[in-house]
Amino acid sequence: MRKWNFLLVLVFALFFASTIYGQSGANNAALNGNYAFTFDGMSGNGTFASGFAAVGRFTADGAGNLTNGELDTNAVGGGGAAQAFTGTYSIGADNRGVMTLNFSGSSAKLTFAMLANGNAQFIEFDASGGSGTIGSGTMEKADTTSFSTARITGDYVFGAAGFDNANNRAAIEGRFTSNGTGALTNAAGDVNGYGTDYPMTFSAANYAVSNTATGRGTMTFAFTFGGTPDTMNFVFYVVNSGKLFVMESDSVTTATPLLNGTVVQQQIPAGGFTNASLNGNLVISLTGHSACGTVSGVPKAVVGLLTTNGGGALSLTYDENFCSAPNSVTGAAGTYSVAGNGRASIAIGGYALVAYLMNSNHMFLFVSDSNVLFGVAEPQSTVSFTNASLNSAYAGYATNPVGYGVTVFSGEFAANGASPTGTMTGTEDIGVPSGPNPGVAFNATYSISPSPTNGRGMMTVTSGTGGNVVIYMISLSKFVAISLSDPHPAVLDFELSSSAPEPPPPPILSSLSLNPTSVTGGNSSTGRVTLSGAAPAGGATVTLSSNNTAAARVPSSVTVAAGATSATFTVTTSAVAASTTVTISGAYSGATQSASLTVTPAAPPPPTLSSLSVNPTSVVGGVQSSTGTVTLTGAAPAGGATVTLSSSNGAASVPSSVTVPAGGTSATFTVSTSAVIATTTATISGTYNGVTRSASLTVTPVLLPTVASLTLNPSSVVGGLQSSTGTVTLTRGAPAGGAFVALSSSNGVARVPSGVIVPAGAASASFPINTSIVLISTSSTISASYNRTSRAATLGVLL
Repeated sequence: MRKWNFLLVLVFALFFASTIYGQSGANNAALNGNYAFTFDGMSGNGTFASGFAAVGRFTADGAGNLTNGELDTNAVGGGGAAQAFTGTYSIGADNRGVMTLNFSGSSAKLTFAMLANGNAQFIEFDASGGSGTIGSGTMEKADTTSFSTARITGDYVFGAAGFDNANNRAAIEGRFTSNGTGALTNAAGDVNGYGTDYPMTFSAANYAVSNTATGRGTMTFAFTFGGTPDTMNFVFYVVNSGKLFVMESDSVTTATPLLNGTVVQQQIPAGGFTNASLNGNLVISLTGHSACGTVSGVPKAVVGLLTTNGGGALSLTYDENFCSAPNSVTGAAGTYSVAGNGRASIAIGGYALVAYLMNSNHMFLFVSDSNVLFGVAEPQSTVSFTNASLNSAYAGYATNPVGYGVTVFSGEFAANGASPTGTMTGTEDIGVPSGPNPGVAFNATYSISPSPTNGRGMMTVTSGTGGNVVIYMISLSKFVAISLSDPHPAVLDFELSSSAPEPPPPPILSSLSLNPTSVTGGNSSTGRVTLSGAAPAGGATVTLSSNNTAAARVPSSVTVAAGATSATFTVTTSAVAASTTVTISGAYSGATQSASLTVTPAAPPPPTLSSLSVNPTSVVGGVQSSTGTVTLTGAAPAGGATVTLSSSNGAASVPSSVTVPAGGTSATFTVSTSAVIATTTATISGTYNGVTRSASLTVTPVLLPTVASLTLNPSSVVGGLQSSTGTVTLTRGAPAGGAFVALSSSNGVARVPSGVIVPAGAASASFPINTSIVLISTSSTISASYNRTSRAATLGVLL
């Protein structure tokens, strides 16, 4: 810190007093409360420049005073630990501010621009006459309730980059799990050691918040890389329980480069990260060093749009300022693979990149080559960006300068969103090695297109820093850019200024519903996605998915038209064997909503008539009946199943219908018959639910008995004095109505009735035989006839 202080005091004493004192203090209340800050820069003496970094904290009272300040610095040759300071600040009407830090025996001044969220972007004007420090950083609101070891708990990712004592560039990134007691477990990481990527194999890792009043803490990593053991010690200041500003505190050597960066909470999805954790557009911004011919250490800056498909394929469109010249690449194809702990391996056109995911579509990453490009990839809002998307007040600054010649600035800007050409104006404070330049007017024109690369635009700066600039929109409130004409580029970051009216939040997916919520497999349901507000220009594309595509399927996405709040889609289903619940999900702008659809098996077909039978199948007409049975293919429905009956012949009659009771499968009915003179076949039919079944019934005539015998008792009588009794016997019982047996006598001396009736069911009947007086003994033949059969017996009539 001493080095920084002495350089600063000389420059600022001469410069700030005359050029930046004009800040009115009108908006001092915008900086109010506890803040943590991080600073990254380069210090030079006209011959040699090297890395310089700082982390710290302070309390702003909203009235222009700083208290409780504490600062750690590091640089080639040493730094300072936990240096106390106080200070003052003044914020003008345009939300640009100047800050004085007062240390023991020295002071320093910064310029800054306020953001809408109460944070600030700052630079310092350390360089003058080719010597001093240039650099930039951020001040962020700090949560003092997180100033304890116990509050640092859960999963985290880290990313940091910097230089060793020979200006060789290095970067590290990785992840760990904190137990809230000081131990870091499940640590994994990668280091780009001056152009070569090595996995970091951890043997130990720990941390502690050593000062609960200031949020200052320390962290140590012990690991091997490429077979070489190493230990790195860091100092950090707590922003909140999910974010730490970290700086390596070791002496700057080849083994321990000066690394400066951030630790942030890692949001691991249930089951761990997968390739699906990268699914959509991400804006990347990277800085590094290049060797250009015989010149090494030339700043390199890259911004671009990385498009991932959730399945391991990607494409990258990017712009870079490489060796002080612009270069653009469109649609470079590549692949990626995401491990469960969030480490991602990326391959694009012969380049290998390593990333560690903070959350879905958000990650630290570096390129595994000698440029040691390092930075972040941030999720791009699902908006079709146009000039109208860049239409607000922004604070902007040059981030992470990696060369002493980088022009750093901070300022406040306003974009008008006009088409076909937008205009951006503002005021910026510029720092370069030759000396500071405050209050510079900024004027530029710009054009942004949603196609072919969504959110890519060009800006031409006519006054101020930048020259020809390419920009990539991250959201309506943030964009990044690089100058294509500046020989010493940096990534330029612009975010909503505190001057900007708070924009309405971009719409998110507020609900997904289905109607109906239960369908029979093979039928469809209608889904509806609803946003929290009107869809932006170009519409809002909601990604759809089903967790069981065998049962229910949805299109890959549905678009809510610009200005609308909802859209519908069709859910198609397939037949299922059992009731199946399917989750239909939609995702848009970081929000996911789901609804359940129940797919039920198709109801069994209504029963039909399976069979009709009769038992017996042959009966005597008029004497016997048969029993018919109708049988269904399944249980009868509620109310029963009425089977219509018919007969093809009057010899057999049936009721008009018979009802199978609900739940039953069969019912019986009676088939009545009439007498027939010849064997007759009747077809008995039943009809139900369009199906007819039949059975045949044979109706036979009644089988009449015949005369089996005729007997006389006595067989001999005295004529005129005695009579005899005849008995006829049938072969079986007489039919209904009886059987009339005709009688006759061959001789008048013996008289019989014309016939005798055998009662129904009886097999015999008797009749009298009367005689007359005869002069001589004689005989008479008595005959009985029935059903074409006759029997005879002889009666002797005596004198």
